Amino acid sequence: MIRTDWSLPEIHDLYTRPLLDLIFQAAVVHRENKSYAEVQVSSLISIKTGGCKEDCSYCPQAARYQTDIEVEPLMSLERVMEKAEAAKANGASRLCLGAAWREVRNNKDFDRVLEMVSHVNNMGLEVCCTLGMLTYEQAQRLKEAGCFAYNHNIDTSSENYHNIITTRHFEDRLHTLHNVRKAKLSVCTGGIVGLGETDDDRIKMLHTLSTMEVHPDSVPINALVPVKGTPLENNERVSIDIMVRMIATARILMPRSMMRLSAGRNEMSLAEQALCFMAGANSIFAGEKLLTTPNPDFDQDREMFKTLGLTPRQPFKETNHQTETIGEAQPHL
Repeated sequence: MIRTDWSLPEIHDLYTRPLLDLIFQAAVVHRENKSYAEVQVSSLISIKTGGCKEDCSYCPQAARYQTDIEVEPLMSLERVMEKAEAAKANGASRLCLGAAWREVRNNKDFDRVLEMVSHVNNMGLEVCCTLGMLTYEQAQRLKEAGCFAYNHNIDTSSENYHNIITTRHFEDRLHTLHNVRKAKLSVCTGGIVGLGETDDDRIKMLHTLSTMEVHPDSVPINALVPVKGTPLENNERVSIDIMVRMIATARILMPRSMMRLSAGRNEMSLAEQALCFMAGANSIFAGEKLLTTPNPDFDQDREMFKTLGLTPRQPFKETNHQTETIGEAQPHL
């Protein structure tokens, strides 16, 4: 049964259970609601890098921090298509286009992004965008261009948000997600662990996600990758048990959502990733870069899928999307 009325005490009870019991319960739920061995493979392209006006403490693309990230203008359509073709050839079924913007503006750059969306959609790939805050009208334009999903993470609990970001408010994130859902785009939103938050913050973040009127279609669970020059550069790597607890609890709370094992996967062993898949993860980003941070390449993931008996999810599964190229889009990770 899909519930959106979870209470904080209920989520606390789940999150704090003995780890093996929690994993077992999540695995049972996962098998009841999804093909547990099927994993969505996504690839992420940074189409506009660096120079962001925000002050997100974890992000090397913020203009105010001294990091090794070089500011790059909006990528050309030709370059995006080259990367999209490579991602598709390597088995990705979804391509996410990310731009280091605070919000979407109605200008020539947004027009160019809409053109990118249209071209990638015509390849038979699901297109996801993460471009910052946007209005309902802008979300509609993305939808009309062929965008399938929109990512806009809430990052942490509402109570902890101001400790991580001061240039926008938690409610701004929720407002954008409302616009995305209203435009009938697939909603992708999750958070980051390892920001210095408490267990209560993690539980409250899961509460926000699981009590939305409709659960997010995709929930990324990111482990902080500390970057030199950012305020969180000295944070320690989050322990694997916390990642597993987050994924397992989220799987129980949101049985039909895609649970995306996202940033931080490059630092995980095969056994640690296997625990995450057992706990309910069924989506990954593949490719050597996750925006600006290292990520396992396609060859590594191909080997992992073989070892663990995982299979790539087909694009547009459980939708009525039809394109002339969809029959050719057969992931072979």
